[in-house]
Order: sequence, then C-alpha cells, then structure tokens
Amino acid sequence: MKIHRGNFAAIFGGACAGSEAASRLAHCGVYVAVFEQHTLPYGKIEDGLPKWHIKLRDKEESKIDERLSHPNIFFIPNTRLGRDVEFEDVVRNWGFGAVILANGAWRDRPLPVPGIDDYVEKGLYYQNPFVDWFNHYHEPGYTRHHYEVQDGAIVVGGGLASIDVAKILMLETTQRALAEKGCQTDIFTLEHQGIPKTLETLGLSFSDLGLRRCTLFYRRRSEDMPLSYIYPDPTPEDLEKAHRVRQKILSNAQQKYLFHFQECCKPVEKITVGERLAGLVFQRTRVENGRVVSVPGSEFAVRSPLVISSIGSIPEPIPGIPTSGELFNIPDEDTGRLAGYPNVYGLGNVVTGKGNIRDSELHARKIVHYIIENVFHCHAGAIEADRMEDDPAAQAEVERKGLLDEGRVQVILKRIANLQRKAGFDGNYQKWVETHRPPRLENLIGYSKEK
Repeated sequence: MKIHRGNFAAIFGGACAGSEAASRLAHCGVYVAVFEQHTLPYGKIEDGLPKWHIKLRDKEESKIDERLSHPNIFFIPNTRLGRDVEFEDVVRNWGFGAVILANGAWRDRPLPVPGIDDYVEKGLYYQNPFVDWFNHYHEPGYTRHHYEVQDGAIVVGGGLASIDVAKILMLETTQRALAEKGCQTDIFTLEHQGIPKTLETLGLSFSDLGLRRCTLFYRRRSEDMPLSYIYPDPTPEDLEKAHRVRQKILSNAQQKYLFHFQECCKPVEKITVGERLAGLVFQRTRVENGRVVSVPGSEFAVRSPLVISSIGSIPEPIPGIPTSGELFNIPDEDTGRLAGYPNVYGLGNVVTGKGNIRDSELHARKIVHYIIENVFHCHAGAIEADRMEDDPAAQAEVERKGLLDEGRVQVILKRIANLQRKAGFDGNYQKWVETHRPPRLENLIGYSKEK
C-alpha cells in the first residue's frame, strides 16, 4: 500500500458503532487506526447477544468484517485504552486529527443496595459477565467466568437484556431438569420451540420438572419497560399503542419461557446467610407523573440462592477521560464531543447507553458525518491530497485541512505496527478473525441454523 499525506483518526472499539465510523472515514480517504480491547472486534455481538441468535450474530459479524477490511483501516487487537495505551498520549502525541471512543458499555450499573457488591459471585451475579459465560462456557479452555445457575433465582431489571437473563435461567434449569429425567434437548431447540411446546413433545408438563422458576422484578409498571421504542412527543393514542406492544412482548416471553414477573418493586436491602447472599428485601412502588415513588411500610423479603442484576450497562472508567456521573462527560449527543477535548468524540453505547445494534449504527453515522464535515472538511483524505501536491491553491487547501505529511503518517504507522506485533497480529485481518473465532456450540452439537 502506497502511503500519502493525509488525515489519521483513531477509533477505540471495532464493533457496530466503531466499524461503521471506521468504514465511513476510510471511504473518505482518511487513515483509521482501530484499537480493539479484545481479540475479536465484535463486542457485545459476540459476548452480550445470547448465543441462540445464530443468524443475527453471523450477519452482524460479517458486516463488521467487511467494514474493517478496507485498506485504509489498521486493526490493532488486544489493546486496551488506559492499559496498553494512555489516553493523554493518544490525544496529545500521536498526531490523530480525531480520537473516537466507541468502546461500548461493558460495566454493569451497580445494584443500588448498600453493601451488595461484597457478595459478587457469592450469590450475586451481574448481567455482562453472566451472559459472556452463557455464550462461551461450552468452549474448550474457557476460563473467564465460572457460574452456577440456580432454580428460583431473582432477576432485577426491566429491559430486553433482563428478559434475556430470565430466559437463560429458565432454559438452563429446564435443560438440566430434563437431563435428570433422561430427556436430552439442546438449548437452541428449547429456545426456538419454547419450554411448553418442547415439554409437550416429550410427554411432560412443567410441574413434572419440580422447578420454582426465576422471577424478574421491575421497579416500574410492565408498560414502562423499554421493550419497544416510543417516538418523541407521542399522542395519547401512540402512547397507549406502545404500552400494549410492550406488555405483549413481556407476555409472549413469559408464556414461552415460563418465568415469573413482578412489577413496581425495587430492592432496598440484602438478605445474607454467612458469607453468601440469600435474597433481597423489596419495597413496593407506584408511578406518579412518570416518577417512581416508594410506598412506605410495603417491604417484603424474597429468599433466593441467586440474584442477577440486569439494570443497565455503563462505560468502564478510563484514566484521563472526564466523566459526568456514570458516563463519559459528553454534553452534546449530536456532536459526541468529549468535554475539554476538541478532537475527542464518543459514539454508540458510550453516549446513548443503549445496546441496540441499530441505535449504535445510526448514532455512529451522525457523529462521523459531523467529524468528516467539521474536522476533516469533507473528503479531504490521503488519495485526494496526493493529487494536490503540484497545485499551489490545492496546497493551501491541504494546510487548511490539516493533513499530515508522509513522514508523520509513517511515524503513526510504525507505532501501530509495534502494537500489532505485541498482540501477535501480522496485519492480515481476515486470517486473524478466522483463526481466533471461537468454536460455535451449534457446530459442536450439529444443530442446523435453518431450523
């Protein structure tokens, strides 16, 4: 690849938002360094989307691969911001025209119960590592997490992710109970058919399994659950329709996977036995003018061998990056600019706090369009700059657009190459992802994706 003068951007995170931004910048002629904290760039497509979503996972990962295969993109795996590279060094010294944070939201929002985190992995799990475990525990040599699923678990949450957690619990406990009766079924068939239909084909009822089921507790009403989008300024009719859709989504999930649900309950205290969490004390709530109001004297105890918190994800704190509460300090979601840093931008889950694939991609497009127009001044990239070298008027335009000369581009590429070698990456992106893609459960058990 011939190197020209040009603009250079850094993107931290190569999943839905990061790959979308990288691809759009690269097609404008901008060089892009994509720093990925994991071995593969797929983010929560790989580790947060439950493994029964075979077709969706393969489709989204294929899109990411296509985007990151552009010759202007330089992929750097296993490189974490704040650990392997320092934020201030990247921003001040590398020479990037824009630094883009697309590293997602991997940290679970703490469960608001005093002292509860003393019981992590002692009766308390958080959603992100739990789903990671579920997706990968079948892999030979998997060691990141070791979890035991328990019947009668408590799930605290309210979004689609919390329903996924409840589904995992019900699928895992049902599959285990069936195995104890000598009935073998795979997780994909069980998820696809649903628990009642699967049991019917086996000549069993759910009561035959002796399971108590898990229960999902939500601090608001069922119609408040963010299970479907509500457009801004809805009419009363729009709002009523959206509420019905949300309740239908929840009802369908309950009918198919048989978990319990309790609305208008919030956890306020822990129940412990020795060194383990043994349940939660809940307080009833009501919703008044859109606000959650506690009902005094309504506390009740729920004992359980396992509590899983699924109340949302936030970005992991990174030294040097200013924060506002739980989030990076990004005052204007429309530009994504980080407070105090004119050339640093956030996009996707870092800003929106949503795990939705479509939302991440749309936000990435909006922010990268702003960056192309206002930082790199539209299509001012390496290819265009090379054609300007003998034109004095074009030279002035090059200066205005702040293009790096070939020597400075080469310096950045040398630093990238050093990090790639440290990660064991030889620059062949397609070979890398094919070599490191984990074994799929559907392939190990011979499950057909077309079922």
